[in-house]
Amino acid sequence: MKSPGSAVEQVDAPEGGGKLRLGRVRWTICAMLFVATSINYMDRQVIAILKPTLQHSIGMTEVDYGYIIFAFQLAYAVGVLAAGRLIDKLGTRVGYCVFMGIWSLSAMGHALASSALEFGFARFFLGLGESGNFPAAIKTVAEWFPQRERSLATGIFNSGANVGAILAPLIVPWVALHYSWRAAFLVTGVFSMLWIFWWYRNYRKPADHPTLTGRELRHIYEEAAAQMGPHVPWLRLLSFRQTWAFAAGKFLTDPIWWFFLFWLPDFFSKRFHLNLAHLGLPLIIIYTTSSVGSVCGGWLPVPFRKLGLSASGARLTAMLVCACCVVPIFVAGSLNSEWVAIGLLSLATAAHQGWSANLFTTTSDMFPKSAVGSVVGIGTCAGSTGGMLLAASAGWILQVTHSYVSLFILASTVYLLALLIIVLLAPGLKKVEIAA
Repeated sequence: MKSPGSAVEQVDAPEGGGKLRLGRVRWTICAMLFVATSINYMDRQVIAILKPTLQHSIGMTEVDYGYIIFAFQLAYAVGVLAAGRLIDKLGTRVGYCVFMGIWSLSAMGHALASSALEFGFARFFLGLGESGNFPAAIKTVAEWFPQRERSLATGIFNSGANVGAILAPLIVPWVALHYSWRAAFLVTGVFSMLWIFWWYRNYRKPADHPTLTGRELRHIYEEAAAQMGPHVPWLRLLSFRQTWAFAAGKFLTDPIWWFFLFWLPDFFSKRFHLNLAHLGLPLIIIYTTSSVGSVCGGWLPVPFRKLGLSASGARLTAMLVCACCVVPIFVAGSLNSEWVAIGLLSLATAAHQGWSANLFTTTSDMFPKSAVGSVVGIGTCAGSTGGMLLAASAGWILQVTHSYVSLFILASTVYLLALLIIVLLAPGLKKVEIAA
């Protein structure tokens, strides 16, 4: 079989008479998810890059910034619960457009803010809009990919987070330096509007897609009868240990990614005295590496399966490898070498993205398709709640200590703790049994 990026894939014909074209429509859908996630992270990264500028232009303090991020994650935590259920009901074609529309308008609305309070309001509505991205994307992957391809597809679209984080330091400083920081918020919001048109015009479910071959449709649905499952009420999902395992993993580790995303520009500015014009290179290196980590992390269970591990054993082993790769970050806050810091942060962010690709995929491993969007919503709410707590705490810690040491020590430990909790709550990632 050829790689996903090839023009077509080929499989052996059932009768042994040559090769039949399988098609690659599902990978085109994955590319659309990748672009959406890139835009998502580009929009949310703008304020982190402009933080030093905003501290001088509107007098924003460390505590103010912590509360602005708190507002974003409060809205994200609330919105993602409704997003998962809404997308399960509306479907991904319409639901994705609704949430993307809200976040694109909110992203551009930052240009109108002149105080920390006004930024908090704009950030709150951005959080509501962006809360729909991952529930919609994970549900789309569950609809369009057989189980054995899902972690790779998730890793590919999830790597868009890193591409967005790379594009932001390329675009935002240039726009801010040549025009104004307000223009930087406006420019990034335009990309969202263009994506909405692309998605609504081209996306359909597999059974309704006009260019999907019958062979690719059968490939996608090869395990569909066992995986679709009955509709599950939201409250009933909370009775399963698997739901809490996924939520615990998100609660502990999502805040670390938020911390990297929203505080790394400030860390390099304060620790190594990099200004707006020089912040781009370290961030580009870090997020380029993390993009590779996302795809490689999604692929990582494959060699473990070849070594004889079960699907769940391969998934958990891949997560263990990723968790161990984050541990060296505990020394980052006390380093005097900018390049050593970049190296450790690159490894840690790559490991997080590999961890995240596998953690997301555990939902489709453990739950039927009909419940995936809601479970992802519950878990993402837990992750954003953890991010709220860390955001408020980080603001005060930095205001008092003027040091990132304790924050990096925290970041180095939580992945192993999260994996231990997942294994205890959901041993073997056992499939949930839900009667119709």
